Amino acid sequence: MNLRSTFVAMFATAMTSAAFAQANLPPAPPPDTTPRLALGQMMKSGEKLIFSPCRDRSYATVEDISNDSQVTKALNKIGLGSGKKLYVELVGVLENTVLKASDINMARTEGRCQLPGGKDEVWRAAGNEPSWSLVAGETGVEVTLKRLGKPDVSVPYSAFKTEGAITSFAASKDNQKLALRFERKQCFDTMADAVFGWTATVEHNGQVLKGCAWQR
Repeated sequence: MNLRSTFVAMFATAMTSAAFAQANLPPAPPPDTTPRLALGQMMKSGEKLIFSPCRDRSYATVEDISNDSQVTKALNKIGLGSGKKLYVELVGVLENTVLKASDINMARTEGRCQLPGGKDEVWRAAGNEPSWSLVAGETGVEVTLKRLGKPDVSVPYSAFKTEGAITSFAASKDNQKLALRFERKQCFDTMADAVFGWTATVEHNGQVLKGCAWQR
């Protein structure tokens, strides 16, 4: 699933279909129901969840279709329910002006819109205690681990493997071994008031680091 397709394109398609119907023109092709990544600001207004896509003045209401409303529950944990505005990256399908959200890539309080990473950044991961971050990109042809007070570790990039809910990667260079395991389940960073779509386990030459991961 290509999560980097933008919500703006989804919204434009929905509006175009509605315009054709109103003009009594031949019906438009069936809407694309492939779940895609919707990036934008989200807030609660009364009992409604309102989503406004990045760099666009349109908006949509959000319907949580995830199991047991896990999307809404996660967003409430980082402040949505108490009235905070969130920057969100939701996986969903747009039907007319309703965004049916099925999962989360990432969300944080008061965050700014971010451009999709493209091939420069396919994955990011980060953790605390100790502080670390990781970037994986096809363009740079490497996966780089950064740790506070220690030299960066870079190994050659290759396509990540996904089996079920697990995405993994392993490579080595100059006696530096790096193995990644991302699991598709919600991961909270309480220090940043943020939630991400994957837990992350990073192993470097025997040292294990824990944190969260998200697609770019």
